[in-house]
This record gives sequence, C-alpha cells and structure tokens, in this order.
Amino acid sequence: MIYLATLALAVGFGLPIAVLAAAAAQGKAIAQGLESMARQPESASGLQTAMLIGLAFIELFILLSFVLGFLLLGKLPTISATQAVEMAQAVVDTVAH
Repeated sequence: MIYLATLALAVGFGLPIAVLAAAAAQGKAIAQGLESMARQPESASGLQTAMLIGLAFIELFILLSFVLGFLLLGKLPTISATQAVEMAQAVVDTVAH
C-alpha cells in the first residue's frame, strides 16, 4: 500500500516540480545568454547556437518528465469508493494501535 501512495505522490508532485525546475533553468539560460550577447555582440552567433542547444536539452528533460509521468500514471490501480474507505480505515487502525 505504501508503494501505491509513493507512486501517487511521484505522479502528482514529481511532474510539476520537474516542469518548474526546467522553466526556471530555461529562464536563467535565456537571461545569461542575452546578458553575454549584450556584453560582446560580436560573439552573439556562437552564444545563440550554444544557448539553443542548451534549451533543447532542457526541453528534452521536460518531455521525458511528461513521458515518465504518463507511464507512472498507468501503473496506478483504479479502486472503488468502498475499497478506498477500507484502505483508509486500515491505515487509521494501524496508526491508532
């Protein structure tokens, strides 16, 4: 049962955290790239190429997170309301004793 709870948390929280981290990384990469281009305009083409390759790798991280999230989502079992109540009662009984 703890496996299913961990799996549900991974699907529910793991994907948004990965996307937020990647979005912050993309924003920082763009900001640093533009700052570098402003300092040395003659090296803008090389910096732009490196920045776009880096952004592609960060975007790949996001896409892999989506794929992993959907794969994990498929592993979650579907349960009825009565099964959920029974599982919750078992947890309450375990904690109470």
